[in-house]
Amino acid sequence: MALAGLRSTKGQILVCVARLPSYFPDCSKDPDKRHFIVPAKGGPVPLGQLAPGTYAIALIHDENGNGKLDTFAGIPREGVGFSRNPVLRFGAPSFRSASFAVAGGAVEQDIKLKYFL
Repeated sequence: MALAGLRSTKGQILVCVARLPSYFPDCSKDPDKRHFIVPAKGGPVPLGQLAPGTYAIALIHDENGNGKLDTFAGIPREGVGFSRNPVLRFGAPSFRSASFAVAGGAVEQDIKLKYFL
């Protein structure tokens, strides 16, 4: 996975790789624990081996390092991004609009982070 559009290299990137719609975009309660944190430096982010199936990725640029998405009046103060880069309207996109298939080979997702405030 490659990141684009980082506003800064402050903080960290919170990564959620969900296989089920019920754990997207917040996979903190996913029993498969496919969420992790990487430094906010841009470039490629390895996701490791994923079993064949359908997945969706949600990213948060946690600039202040508090481990969550900060908002103001429901609008994200920090950057967010999703696999397949769906158009963002009000709230997170659906699992379906962000999902992609993994068939056993390498899969590349280029995710552009978006900032609203």
